[in-house]
Parts: sequence; structure tokens; C-alpha cells
Amino acid sequence: MVLVTGASGFLGQHLVRYLSAKGCQVRALYHHHPPSKDLQGLPGITWMKFNLLDIYEVEEAMKDISDVYHCAAVVSFNPKRREEMLHFNSESTAHIVNQAIEQGIRKMVYISSVAALGRSDSKKIITEEEEWEESKHNSAYGMSKYMAEMEVWRGMGEGLNAVIVNPGIILGEGDWNDGSARLMKIVSKEFPFYTQGVTSWVDINDVITLLYMLMQSDVADERFILSEGNHAFKEVFTLMANALNKKPSAIKASGFMTELVWRFSMLKTRLFNAPATITKETARNAQSLSYYDNSKLLSFFPNYSYTPLSETINRMATVFVKEN
Repeated sequence: MVLVTGASGFLGQHLVRYLSAKGCQVRALYHHHPPSKDLQGLPGITWMKFNLLDIYEVEEAMKDISDVYHCAAVVSFNPKRREEMLHFNSESTAHIVNQAIEQGIRKMVYISSVAALGRSDSKKIITEEEEWEESKHNSAYGMSKYMAEMEVWRGMGEGLNAVIVNPGIILGEGDWNDGSARLMKIVSKEFPFYTQGVTSWVDINDVITLLYMLMQSDVADERFILSEGNHAFKEVFTLMANALNKKPSAIKASGFMTELVWRFSMLKTRLFNAPATITKETARNAQSLSYYDNSKLLSFFPNYSYTPLSETINRMATVFVKEN
């Protein structure tokens, strides 16, 4: 049986649908967000509520499991959730790794992020060999994923058969009010500003396919950047606007402007206790020039081709228009 943690999240939902279509028997774990009726009706999927910070619940969840996809994570750039995120992402992964070793699972794939590789103020190309360094460009989320990766590497040293993947920003259909899918909604309202930032992007379908390929392969003790390529936020916003027949962003938001915006956003959060929409980390990340090398994965799977960014965005736009 296959275990998927964080199965009701954006990545987890797409993964369990894929595994169900493959005829797999899956134990799908969730905690705060119950699956929809549609997800509950998927053949071969058994949904169970577990707390991954409870070692006894993790032990129970992993009984009779052969393969583990560890997707669960707290994803937040809100400074109020920093300690919660650092604790959950590393501690839950430690529990999963410990039980995977104790119960002798066949293989584990851990879904990390390019954020765990760190960011640089130079234009150097970041590879899987990058070592984490403290930097003002790094996010608390990136640090939490780096700490979680260290637990997986520890497990590998103790005999765990595992692979780590570091996807770029994952684009795909999902909750249009949350995560990267929210960018489509923002663009649909003809948001006028763009930032100069560059980062790595990848289609959700590519991520899911590659997770499965890695799980079925003999590849172990490796990490892989999953990325279609490096693209500027302006390019992504423009492609989205064109796909939606909307006016693209035309005003460049300077670093000074984004600094003012995140400060105003945080002040509003403190005064009215509203969720932070823009934080210091998200504002600075949007200005960061981060280039990632995707060649290692392609050297292991030379026949694989990533979905072009334009194709991903056109597909997303078609679904967005139907649902909104």
C-alpha cells in the first residue's frame, strides 16, 4: 500500500488522483483540511485523519505501507507562523523517516522545494549541490524545508531508500484563492504592477509524473530540482494575461515600492487582525533573481520533456474561465 501525507493539499490532491488512475491502493492522510466529496469517491483511496506530530499516530498510519510520498508541510510567509512552520516541517518529517526505517518501507520520496537550496544576490546558477547558507534572501519556509531535508538525509545514512525533489513554483489548477493558482486570479483583475524577480517554474502534472517515475525507479540517495525553466514574474504574468484576454501588468514595482507595500500590509494586519497578503519575505522574493539548473533530472531521464510554461498557463486559464 502507498502512503501520501498532505493528501488533501494542492500537490497531494493531484497525486492521489494520479495514483488512483494507476490502480494503486493508497492511504491518504490529512489533518486540518478534509478531502472533498469528489476526492473521497476516488477508487483505491482510503482517507484517514492523522497528526504527524504524534509519533504514535504516525506509527499507526505507516503500518503495512511499502511506498511513502511525503507531501505534508506548513507553507506560510506570515512571520506569526514562523515557529509553527519550522517545528512542523522538520519534526513531522523526522517522525515519518523514523517509522519508515523501523517498519522497513520499500522507498520514500520527499517533496521539498527549491527554497531549501537557498537564494543568492548574484546571478549564479543554483544546482542540487548547493549548500545552505544563512542569507537575507532566504525565507523561513526555505529554512523549514532545509531542516526537513536534513532528516531525510539522516534517514538515508541509516539505510532508508529515499529521493528528495526540489520543485520550483508549481503551477496548475487548484484553489484559485490560495497558493500559486491565486496568481491567475490576481492577473484576471488586471493587476497593474510587476516585479523584476526571476525564479524556477514547473507544471503540477510534471511534478506528479516525475514523483511516480522516481518512486518506480532504482534511483536512490539523490535530490533533483524539478523545473521547466527560469522565468521572470513579468513573463509569467504577461502569459496569464494574454491567456485570459486581460491587460498585462505594465508598471514596474521597484524594490523601494515593494518595501513600502509589505510594511503597509503588515500594519493593516496588526491593526485589523486580517491575514497578511504581502509580507517582507514575499515582497523580497518577488524581486530576487534566482536561477536553478534542471539538467540533473534530465540526465537520469533523458527522454523526459517538461511541459512548456505557455502550455501550462493556457490550460490553467481555460479551467479558470470555466470555474469563475
